[in-house]
Amino acid sequence: MTATTTQQKGNKRVNRVLYLSFVALSAYFLFFSRDMGTAMSNLGIALVFDPFDPGVAWKNRPSWQRVVLVLHLVVVFILLGMMLSTKF
Repeated sequence: MTATTTQQKGNKRVNRVLYLSFVALSAYFLFFSRDMGTAMSNLGIALVFDPFDPGVAWKNRPSWQRVVLVLHLVVVFILLGMMLSTKF
């Protein structure tokens, strides 16, 4: 059982690093390269890597974690809407 717990802690660290890397990459593409499509896709991919404890169910998460993740998703949809509105 300790090996499983250690494995989950390692995954949590890796997830957090990957999450922050994709968020930083999307900020670079949005603010410096002015490429909204790439920024939006990288920000969406960042959500795959749960920065908090991935073993905790949605109902059991603290409300501040839910707010952060939902706001992140809202920003992705806003960028998608802005990108689509400039294309059409």
